[in-house]
Amino acid sequence: MDGIGIGLIVVAAVVVVAVLLWAYRVANRLDRLHVRTDLARQSLVAALDRRAVVARAIAAALRERDDDGLQQLGTGLARLADEAEATGIDDRENVENELSVLLGKVAVATKGITPHPTELIAEISDAQTRVILARRFYNDAVRDTLALAQRRPVRWLRLGGRAPLPAYFEITERVSA
Repeated sequence: MDGIGIGLIVVAAVVVVAVLLWAYRVANRLDRLHVRTDLARQSLVAALDRRAVVARAIAAALRERDDDGLQQLGTGLARLADEAEATGIDDRENVENELSVLLGKVAVATKGITPHPTELIAEISDAQTRVILARRFYNDAVRDTLALAQRRPVRWLRLGGRAPLPAYFEITERVSA
């Protein structure tokens, strides 16, 4: 072999090693992003479940009132909270939106009266804030994961493995009736 042939082999080897190193780094980054998305999803589910528990406590307080309208709101709120917890995260968006709307109606219906203890008002406010933050963190993780996973070289080389692509979780953040 002459000098040109060896030079071409060395250049080809360097290119192959560089591509392999790039692919390894991208696959590792994509794996970390999937882990981040999974953790953010768990946090979102926990925040949604906590909000459902607080909504159920508010519903119980509303059903103890003498007002039929508040009792009906409490019954509907309890039903939606139960349905939200029983529904899987993939199908939960619609139920959570309905729960948000009903919580907004409860806030309007109870304005000026105190149908539930002050602790529940603080709890539901905190739970709503945690849901908003958890949803934002989850959607940020999904955005970052999708941005990397949908690049052509990443798809062509199947660097994402068999992991399914995550989906955004879109719900109404705050509802005022």
